[in-house]
Amino acid sequence: MEVQSLAVLREHLADLVLGTVFLFFGFVSCAIAVLRRRAQVRVLIWLGLWSGMYGGNLLLRTPVFTEALPHWIEVCRPFTANAMGFLMVVAGLMTWSELTLGKMRALTQGMAVAGLAIAVGGVGEFMATGTGAGLLPYNNLLAVCALVSLGTVVVAPKLSARLLAFPNRILTVSTVAFTADALYRNVGKWLSRPGPELPLVADDLIFAAFLFSFAWVAGEKVFANERRLLAIESELEIARQIQASILPTGTPEIDDLRIAAMYLPTAAVGGDFYDFLPVDRSHVGVLVADVSGHGIPAALIASMLKVAMQSVLACADEPALVMRTLNRTLSGQLRGQLISAAYLWLDMESKRALYSSAGHPPLLRWREGRLERMESNGLLFGVVPDLDYPVREISLNPGDRFLLYTDGMIEPENATGEAFGDRKLEESLREHERQSPAELAMRLIAEIRRWQPAAAAQQDDITLAVIDVA
Repeated sequence: MEVQSLAVLREHLADLVLGTVFLFFGFVSCAIAVLRRRAQVRVLIWLGLWSGMYGGNLLLRTPVFTEALPHWIEVCRPFTANAMGFLMVVAGLMTWSELTLGKMRALTQGMAVAGLAIAVGGVGEFMATGTGAGLLPYNNLLAVCALVSLGTVVVAPKLSARLLAFPNRILTVSTVAFTADALYRNVGKWLSRPGPELPLVADDLIFAAFLFSFAWVAGEKVFANERRLLAIESELEIARQIQASILPTGTPEIDDLRIAAMYLPTAAVGGDFYDFLPVDRSHVGVLVADVSGHGIPAALIASMLKVAMQSVLACADEPALVMRTLNRTLSGQLRGQLISAAYLWLDMESKRALYSSAGHPPLLRWREGRLERMESNGLLFGVVPDLDYPVREISLNPGDRFLLYTDGMIEPENATGEAFGDRKLEESLREHERQSPAELAMRLIAEIRRWQPAAAAQQDDITLAVIDVA
């Protein structure tokens, strides 16, 4: 018995070793893809499934392995082997589709759909009759057609340059070898003129070379994407630092005023902007703006706002002129994007304020337990280059509280789709009426985060300026 067992083990040792290697390689490939969690690593998932199914099939045809299986797995072995035999073609085609471009990608995915249909039919036939051999020739024919078409693309330099994402000589050689082996085994059978029989282990070794060359190219694709993403992240960090440098580092010290501001972009950089124009200890202008869109394009325009603010220093006490100058300066540079903005001039000597805005949410004033919405709206910056903006005059009383904000404050929705809105904002102001401006700003941001579902991402930049008349 021992001699017989050793003989069986020697006979199937190659299948046992190669099957284990393929299965392990498939597991590692899928594990890396799961850890990365990016769309660019789909190729590793399909490659892992392809390798795992091939290795599983090798092990399932090895008596030493199958005899060690529990009985309930042994019962399922024929069905599993049948299903994997069909689905390997689908996994292989989907792996290829991740490395092809244009029409070749569409063709490969179309063949994968056809392969899936054949697999469903083959599995159904096996469940009904106990054998899935009826559709196996069609599965093999599809595999050969796929290899011939893909092999042609790989071998032809002009086609590979146009239809492959990562042309590679190693992949070319291994694809040609694998295609030749598949044609030799299958075409000979179809013509009823089989040639000299090659050992099955030769198929496995050729496939191993093909698979690992494929893994090499897939790895190049993934790492190239990783390098590109790292470069983008590095540039975004630089952009974030630049944007942080154009925002005020603190709030101005103005007699009888307490000011706080908060800025929360949706990503590394955002399209909101705020700035202060302090003239002396009794006069200050406050601007809050919101560029349409998000990310780097909006952030670039926000940085242009910082430059444009230098041109309005001399007229900081005239909100209409400030808004008109900013609109005229920026209109020719926006390339179709728009900016909403609000400007508040505070004169603590005369105890009055002047307010003007361009398509911006209203200025809020909290006075004696009541919330007032103050509008003085003109058109958004970028609609008409030369435009006059209305101005509203506001008296200042001790205890007044003003809020300038962008629409990211009121647009967040809860799990039922209800926006935070003006009503919830008013409730929060009433509840935290006695908080300082800085404390109120933090409380409001916390309220918004509690309002949204825990898994919901911030959808828009949030900027808030709170101003108290002491």
